[in-house]
Amino acid sequence: MNAPHLTRPVRVPVLMLKVWLALLPGIAAQTWLMGIGVPTQILIATVSALGFEAAMLALRGQPIKVNLLDGSAVLSAALLALALPPALPWWLTVIGSFFAMVVAKQLFGGLGNNLFNPAMVGFATLLVCFPAQMAQWPAQAPEVQATWQAIFGLSPFDAIASATPLDHFRTLSRQGLPFDATTDPRFAWVALAYLLGGLYLLAIRLVPWQLPLAFLGGLAASAALGQLVGQTASPLFHLAAGSTMLGAFFIVTDPVTAPSTPRGRLIFAALAGVLTWVIRSFGNYPDGVAFAVLIMNITVPLLDQLTRPAAFGHKGRP
Repeated sequence: MNAPHLTRPVRVPVLMLKVWLALLPGIAAQTWLMGIGVPTQILIATVSALGFEAAMLALRGQPIKVNLLDGSAVLSAALLALALPPALPWWLTVIGSFFAMVVAKQLFGGLGNNLFNPAMVGFATLLVCFPAQMAQWPAQAPEVQATWQAIFGLSPFDAIASATPLDHFRTLSRQGLPFDATTDPRFAWVALAYLLGGLYLLAIRLVPWQLPLAFLGGLAASAALGQLVGQTASPLFHLAAGSTMLGAFFIVTDPVTAPSTPRGRLIFAALAGVLTWVIRSFGNYPDGVAFAVLIMNITVPLLDQLTRPAAFGHKGRP
């Protein structure tokens, strides 16, 4: 039995399972909006991520079973898949899993040693290398057969593709044209579903409140200021669009790649929110969450050092 002032240790598989369960409302809403391609991409990403993880563990001489069962690869695969277009060809999902598991995670030493969020490394790699395929999103949930034909290369991919609200915002803002910030209300339901899962994680104290609050606050404040200079998309639009809620509660909160101090978390997440708005408004990619998080991942060691509290009995940081 632990002493009253000590917390019970949380096993990694239990932690990963709770986060995965918190994703279920968002997965359900995204499947309702975009079709069977969402769970299909999760399955492809999970199988390939586990395969790459097992191969790298074997090459590194590490125990395979215990590392595969910790749930980290399964969770990273789900986060990667949820950021991908639902009808993306299967081989691109496999490439994304390779960069997530091998390059971003195992080459850094495995779980707990990686500097960058693995899922976002896989997503950003695909976005930079295959921008045309990564821009193909369905206007509505397509038929199962059409989705699987696109995923497995049996029909033209662009047959079920369309632009997203963030694409329209970026295009019109670059041309200096007014932007109607109203969007398909179904996208708002997806955002609310991820918000529900995120609130569950906050309620059970599995993620620190500073990270999602500062990220959403930084994004909303930037959007509000942007309206004053002609960027007419409202803070509410930015909060509901794209992967904002997924990023706020499931990506920014990654305990390995986020700061460990309360002040460091506030700075890290707030600046990630600001960068997300900057990339969305002025960059080449419609949704900047992945790049914002990866950029801020670089600053984590410095933030931890600068915001480390003074040791007991000392005036300054040790």
